[in-house]
Amino acid sequence: MKNCLLCGVGGQGTVLASRIIAAAAMLRGCDARTAETIGMAQRGGCVVSHVRIGEVPSEKVTSPLIPEGQADVLIGFEPGEALRNLPYLKKDGALIVCSREVRPVTASLGQSGYRGEDAVNFLKDHILRCYVIDPDDIITQCGSPKVLNVALVGAMAGAGDMGLGLEDIENALALRLKPKLLDMNRRALALGAAEVR
Repeated sequence: MKNCLLCGVGGQGTVLASRIIAAAAMLRGCDARTAETIGMAQRGGCVVSHVRIGEVPSEKVTSPLIPEGQADVLIGFEPGEALRNLPYLKKDGALIVCSREVRPVTASLGQSGYRGEDAVNFLKDHILRCYVIDPDDIITQCGSPKVLNVALVGAMAGAGDMGLGLEDIENALALRLKPKLLDMNRRALALGAAEVR
């Protein structure tokens, strides 16, 4: 069983990214299950998506929820959310984290001193396989910040822990996205994968 936990805040494309990963696995003939926990997502609340994939076509996934300490990959769309969900990551698992912070409402109102940079530094210091994705270059090359979720999925494919390659993800993109968005998202996918190589 391969497990990927995705976490971020509402509006970052976390749920779509999880469905792309699951679709890629199903196109390979593997069983896949997803589940989401969405807390006030439309107001910048936390979003957590679980993706579980049978490693071979005959392996069935009986539960969509990943137990703590069992995620092969944790994709953090936001540094603070990655830190908060760190207990799900396996000891030797891969952490992919976007360096751009999304300040929670409490921080914006002056009630919290949250800095995404501090969270990223902690993760780099404590996780052996921590891949920090800087979104600025990806946004510049692709022309839109809306592709960051696909770039993070590309980084997951590049890390190799989930058994899905770029071609698998591209096949899923063709099913899940409008044709006019495919080229931009394929570029983001490749750029994300290049970040971990």
